[in-house]
Amino acid sequence: MAATFDTVLESALLLPVQDRSRMAARLIESVDATEGTELSPAWCTEIDRRIEAARSGTSHRIPHAQVMSEARSLLAQL
Repeated sequence: MAATFDTVLESALLLPVQDRSRMAARLIESVDATEGTELSPAWCTEIDRRIEAARSGTSHRIPHAQVMSEARSLLAQL
């Protein structure tokens, strides 16, 4: 019997946080590693715009500690 998305998800959610984190990272790697994936011209333009904004100092930046604090607060509400 082949595992379905729902059965795999249910099992994964029962894992300890550290194992879920490792699994999530591995899944993301598997998506990122897809060969032949090309970015659309629109995404390339957006990436260039964001890089330039970061270099010129015109982008809105949020400190890491603040992002993590807000993320933890949101996760605690789940």
